[in-house]
Amino acid sequence: MSQQRLPSDTGPEHTDALPEYAERVLDVAERIPPGRVMTYGDVAEWLGEGGPRQVGRVMALYGGAVPWWRVVRADGVLLPGHELRALDHYRAEGTPLKGASRAAEGHLPRLEMKRARWDGDGLADGDEHAGDHIGRLPPSDVPPYGL
Repeated sequence: MSQQRLPSDTGPEHTDALPEYAERVLDVAERIPPGRVMTYGDVAEWLGEGGPRQVGRVMALYGGAVPWWRVVRADGVLLPGHELRALDHYRAEGTPLKGASRAAEGHLPRLEMKRARWDGDGLADGDEHAGDHIGRLPPSDVPPYGL
């Protein structure tokens, strides 16, 4: 798998056009059904390039215009700094959540990844990059990616 890096000074304010990789990541984010999620690593694996960090960088720079709450950490922890906004979206969409333990910071729930994780089935329908992905994504019980 190639490791495409985005320049550290690239952002929406520095260019009129999105890098091709960013467009592809955002397209995947837009296609994730309500109530389902994909991890940063899932998106990279589906695209067949980059990795979780590259996907995370794209989402941090450009993700505000897409359903960013559907691209998540593999451990199900809500995006730091955006927990309450994401939680509102998850509840509205019926995304499976695990109740927070009393020891959990802020008593916030986590995503129930075994039920919420989407494998991208049907994602390639009508997609010009349909042959670019590497088969089906791994089952939910695969150890989390290194983010």
